[in-house]
Amino acid sequence: MRVAVVGATGMVGEILLKVLAERNFPVTELIPVASEKSVGKEISFKDKKYKVVNLQTAVEMKPDVALFSAGGETSLEWAPKFAEVGTTVVDNSSAWRMDPTKKLVVPEINANVLTKEDKIIANPNCSTIQLVMALAPLHKAYKIKRVVVSTYQSITGTGVKAVQQLENEYKGEQGEMAYKYQIHRNAIPHCDVFLDNGYTKEEMKLTKETKKIMADDSIKVTATAVRIPVVGGHSESVNIEFENDFDLAKVRALLQETPGVMVQDNTDTNTYPMPLYAEGKNEVFVGRIRRDESQENTLNMWIVADNLRKGAATNTIQIAEYLVANKLIG
Repeated sequence: MRVAVVGATGMVGEILLKVLAERNFPVTELIPVASEKSVGKEISFKDKKYKVVNLQTAVEMKPDVALFSAGGETSLEWAPKFAEVGTTVVDNSSAWRMDPTKKLVVPEINANVLTKEDKIIANPNCSTIQLVMALAPLHKAYKIKRVVVSTYQSITGTGVKAVQQLENEYKGEQGEMAYKYQIHRNAIPHCDVFLDNGYTKEEMKLTKETKKIMADDSIKVTATAVRIPVVGGHSESVNIEFENDFDLAKVRALLQETPGVMVQDNTDTNTYPMPLYAEGKNEVFVGRIRRDESQENTLNMWIVADNLRKGAATNTIQIAEYLVANKLIG
């Protein structure tokens, strides 16, 4: 299995390499790919050294699978070139997500839509992945009518520059700014760019991607996305209105039985999900599960996940694992 990691020197790229090793993905040859300025650098993977190559070289090497985390423009230009030589691309950017000809996949929910013909597969937005992981089993049981989600998103979703900004502000030092405003001791209700409807791209990703992954356009979703000075992961406050009534014990049981979901919900012991404890883990954590007493058939819950893991690298690799297990690649 020849595996290219495109964006290997970036924040998500480094986690991709780590998760490939942890999960013992069957890599026989690693092809680390990055921008021209990184070409020739050495990457360590499972006690071996690999030299970073450029995109054209990687295409010529015809890998079985290419895991992309290098931004939308790179994906739009290069994913088709890999696909042309028979490589299956799993792309982390937003470039292909809403393309009606491309599959948008969270393996625990809809990996069964994948076929050998799918040469470019989209990995959903990090906030969407953790949301649908908790919504999917409940939608099957009670049918969701409407979701109101407010996110509290880690600065790691912006990248290294944002992490550096926060560290500089902790120390009281001046430096390059990833955000227009200070992030230390602040909350910025602005993730990605504003659109004509007053929502940000991030908020609309949550709306549109949720419907596509769950294959149900009838689900109404409205979102507010907020950046907070946290590095461990994204948190979400979620209010879900169902067509049918539910039993809270059954809701907890359904979530606990869902692969990849962990319920942390005990108010007697102050047990609930937090990004501090989600960091470095692959699961989606759900807690503060309670009935909305202001409206019938409505539930509140709190969802947390490491946005660089399940929100990006882990989900990407799980897609590749499904492709291998079902002989769709290799």
